[in-house]
Amino acid sequence: MEGPSRPDPFGHRTARLASLPWGVTSLAPLSVDDLPTGERTIRSARTGPRERLQALGPEALDSAELLAAIIGSGNPGYSAAEIAGRLLDSTGGSLRELTRLSVDGVAARPGLGPATATRIVAAFELGRRAAMEPGVSRPRIRGPSDVYRWIGPRMRDGLQEEFRTLLLNAQHGVLRDVLVTRGILDASLIHPREVFRPAIEAGAAALILVHNHPSGDPTPSPEDRAVTRQLVAAGRTLGVPVLDHVVIGDGRWRSVSADG
Repeated sequence: MEGPSRPDPFGHRTARLASLPWGVTSLAPLSVDDLPTGERTIRSARTGPRERLQALGPEALDSAELLAAIIGSGNPGYSAAEIAGRLLDSTGGSLRELTRLSVDGVAARPGLGPATATRIVAAFELGRRAAMEPGVSRPRIRGPSDVYRWIGPRMRDGLQEEFRTLLLNAQHGVLRDVLVTRGILDASLIHPREVFRPAIEAGAAALILVHNHPSGDPTPSPEDRAVTRQLVAAGRTLGVPVLDHVVIGDGRWRSVSADG
């Protein structure tokens, strides 16, 4: 005599096998989506962001999960996912605002220390550099808009003014960009030697001056114009012409030369 029937936990699997076309005798391994809802929830909870990234690729993860993958393990107070969520919440969910934080600024958030904060800041900097990296052929600079496309994403979110030069070859291809100084732009602090020495060493045919306005407004100031005049004159003397001075704002730029 048969005992009472028990539910088959894989009944949905059996039904799928029964409906297969002739000649097909197996199915692909079970995925999380094949599991009953309760078991699916348990499996998902056991799958961390690193495992999800390995299995599905980075595009499948949201920003908090990507941050949690960088953070790695949590601490007795918070899991990595909770730390990542709190970190994003502290900037209103804005990754751009998060990229503006220093190591100390990130480390001040709950559950984070200097080592983890350093990894997060380094990851953002790698992303910025990757966005700027040229392909096999060097990008050519044909005008201020090209300057912004090349270096704007890196400079627009800076909390301090940065003064940089783009060194160009004879075809106006970018050889490299050089950080000259960081801080308030002052003609008395920008020495032509610091601007033109890297250009001469690199054999640059010309250069472009670039700096950012943390306020987001790229309108050139009188000090910006004074720096431009000083360095244009030095470039004429040294035979390395200054083609332009581009001021970077938030999603905008202004050309000092175009402004006269």
